[in-house]
Amino acid sequence: MVANESAGVWGRQEGNAGPAAPQVVFQNARREQNSISSGLERRLLVWLAERTPAGINSDHLTVLGFVSMLGVGLSYAWAHWNRWGLAAATIGLALNWLGDSLDGTLARVRNRQRPRYGFYVDHVLDSFGALFLTSGLAMSGYLDWRVAAGMLTAFLMLSIETYLATYTLGTFKLSFWRCGPTELRLLLGFGNLALILKPSSRVAAYRLFDVGGLIGIAGMGVMLVVTTVQHTVKLYREERLF
Repeated sequence: MVANESAGVWGRQEGNAGPAAPQVVFQNARREQNSISSGLERRLLVWLAERTPAGINSDHLTVLGFVSMLGVGLSYAWAHWNRWGLAAATIGLALNWLGDSLDGTLARVRNRQRPRYGFYVDHVLDSFGALFLTSGLAMSGYLDWRVAAGMLTAFLMLSIETYLATYTLGTFKLSFWRCGPTELRLLLGFGNLALILKPSSRVAAYRLFDVGGLIGIAGMGVMLVVTTVQHTVKLYREERLF
């Protein structure tokens, strides 16, 4: 029996002489990332991994990414009283990119991979990170809390679809329509800069982050519907009953 499991494939082999202890086989899912920055980012991460001190390992970087995203949320909350909280949030986003992106690359470069542990921990922490980010934005005064709640809901639903597709199809998509986590961090960073320079920045009569958040919700909603239909059709065809 063979079945997909999280970011890979599990297998079970039994001998002909009767039931035996199962032999567990795990194979990484194929990673698919075609974002605008992915080529340059991949080369930069390998360059950084090759020069990372031996005393720093992937777990350290994972913790850095998690703590940084907590700091991003707190910085946005601080921005409600002081706009320089937006600058702190931008620094936190950069540190989050470093920790969240480099941990897996470092493990691959050093051949110290733990695929099940890494996949599980990384993406559980991403869910908490999304909660920190949207909560901070909701408290910042720059984003309506209802838009923040919609962003979190859309992100979590899209994440669920992605993880189910990884389980059933063996492919883990890290980007949609040339846009991935790095591009989203950059957009947030540019938005922060615009608000630092001009706190009253608006698009038509609406606040900058409200417009960006609504576009994000719509984009994630369309991605969710399209990928759900595509994957349902693909799985139906692969497991058609005759």
